Amino acid sequence: MTDRTIRQGRVAANGVEFAYLEAGDGPLALCLHGFPDSAHTWRHLLPALAEAGFRAVAPWMRGYAPTAVPADGRYQTGALAADACALHEALGGDGDAVLVGHDWGAMAAYGAAAHQPDRWRRVVTAAVPPAGAMGRGLLSYDQLRRSWYMFFFQHPLADAVVPADDLAFLDRLWADWSPGYDAGDDLPHVKAALRDPANLAAALGYYRATLNPANQVPELAAEQAATQAPTPQPTLYLHGAGDGCVGAELAAGAEAHLGPGSRVEVVPSTGHFLHLEQPGHLNALIVGFLTAR
Repeated sequence: MTDRTIRQGRVAANGVEFAYLEAGDGPLALCLHGFPDSAHTWRHLLPALAEAGFRAVAPWMRGYAPTAVPADGRYQTGALAADACALHEALGGDGDAVLVGHDWGAMAAYGAAAHQPDRWRRVVTAAVPPAGAMGRGLLSYDQLRRSWYMFFFQHPLADAVVPADDLAFLDRLWADWSPGYDAGDDLPHVKAALRDPANLAAALGYYRATLNPANQVPELAAEQAATQAPTPQPTLYLHGAGDGCVGAELAAGAEAHLGPGSRVEVVPSTGHFLHLEQPGHLNALIVGFLTAR
């Protein structure tokens, strides 16, 4: 019988020591979380992937405890894509490896898939569409209103507001982004990953690196460009119909930025954390797509 037990491990990749959760054995299925979240977000999917014959690995992203705060201080999407490719190498992945990403993890997945396509056979992303579709959305009033927090995070005031009252700001984000979902099993893990000021600064650094052109790094130019490119592999893009963070209308433009054999699915009655809101349904969609040949 396949071992679906979730285990913990650590590995060094791209100059960062990553902590991770894993289940199963077989081809690598790398699962990347977003903000504000943790590797525990994949607790439903990891056993399902293990049952399907994968070694499913969910790292805490760079800067999220217990993964190290990176010495290079880089949080650009290009750095996240480089991390994914380096984790593939460090974890013994091969050409049958697959990639799953939610939110910032989706941005990392787009970049890794395009930057080193031979590493990844199939890709699943959720909640943040490819850069071309997302960029157009930021020209609309409705999406700008939803994305207010991204601009707030650029201001030093965020460093005081977000951690106040035991990170109550994050409780409100989850409630706004996935209305009606009880995040009681999720937020303790999220807060443990971000409670230290150094970890919270790292998480906010993702936004500050992205929206401030002065923070771009020439050494990451190829990886950064890849985050704007279409995925070469078949890609399944999933979006919650009631997402309070990224409007479901942006999903309509996603398919033009995905590889041949890709598809887009808007999942009814779910919000931003759709994989947690309907885990059985999402597991079936993801595993079915990743095991197809």
